Amino acid sequence: MFVLKAYKYRIYPTHEQQQYLAKVFGCVRFIYNKMLADKIEHYKQTEKMLHNTPARYKKEYPWLKEVDSLALANVQLNLEKAYRHFFRDKNVGFPTFKSKKTNNNRFTTNNQNGTIATKAGTIKIPKLKTRIRIKVHRPFWGRIKSCTLSKTPSGKYFASVLVETDIAPLPKTEKKIGVDLGLRNFAITSCGEVIANPKHLRQSEQRLAKLQKDLSRKKKGSHNRNKARLKVAKLHEKIANQRKDFLHQTSTQMIRENQVIVMED
Repeated sequence: MFVLKAYKYRIYPTHEQQQYLAKVFGCVRFIYNKMLADKIEHYKQTEKMLHNTPARYKKEYPWLKEVDSLALANVQLNLEKAYRHFFRDKNVGFPTFKSKKTNNNRFTTNNQNGTIATKAGTIKIPKLKTRIRIKVHRPFWGRIKSCTLSKTPSGKYFASVLVETDIAPLPKTEKKIGVDLGLRNFAITSCGEVIANPKHLRQSEQRLAKLQKDLSRKKKGSHNRNKARLKVAKLHEKIANQRKDFLHQTSTQMIRENQVIVMED
């Protein structure tokens, strides 16, 4: 059975490679905001949807040609998806502009005839002449479809490689289970099992509250505030990873042991 599976790896770009990635992050954010602003203005004037593409802006903004065109094309797909979600469900909210302050540094590019490839601890991406060092802690097999490169608020870089791979289906079981999510505990199953919230996660959240309090006391623009901000960012990442690990382990166990899982509405 062929499925799409993502593998996320830490990458270690050189200073020059970081400059290129920063340029792509900026161009992706710019073209998203520009296309969204033009769509909004066009609709105000004509009450019709504007079907704009990144290509139409390259003449006015020639520096867009310096980055991967597929990264810009994926911006268009993401914006169109945001519009579809909004029209399907107004509770989702209208597409919003992207800000530098939100640290939304990421872009996705596609593999075309080997433009994305890993080899000997390095990864090749389109438009970048040199290969980026990568730590492949989990090997993968299959055809690379795309790659999302990102930078966290703490300054770490990652590559999430989407691969089309063949996996064996899990053996069928006769068991069924109902899951009721809670506040005091993470969940209670229909079998009476209580799944507690992980203790280490609570401890990390308590430490985060203390660090955020320390950050608020630092003078804006000072070196000490920047150090405190970095500590908060790193702990945010740790908590996110702890939460993901707990959810993955819990959900994997439920899926392997049960054929049907019913959740509360």
